[in-house]
Amino acid sequence: MAETILKGRRSLSSTRAPRVYSAERTCATSDCSTKLSKYNRREYCFAHAPTKFPRLRGRVAPEN
Repeated sequence: MAETILKGRRSLSSTRAPRVYSAERTCATSDCSTKLSKYNRREYCFAHAPTKFPRLRGRVAPEN
């Protein structure tokens, strides 16, 4: 059997840098002093973030 040689090329397109937020932010809860990451876009730390439930299937019901 003949060996197959595969060759690849490096992607020529540049990758975009991640969005960076202020580095000196803390959790928005008054009694929490947790420092937030500069890559975290939210205003609360994990412990104080409001609970969000993802929509797993179906459609959003219209509000009447």
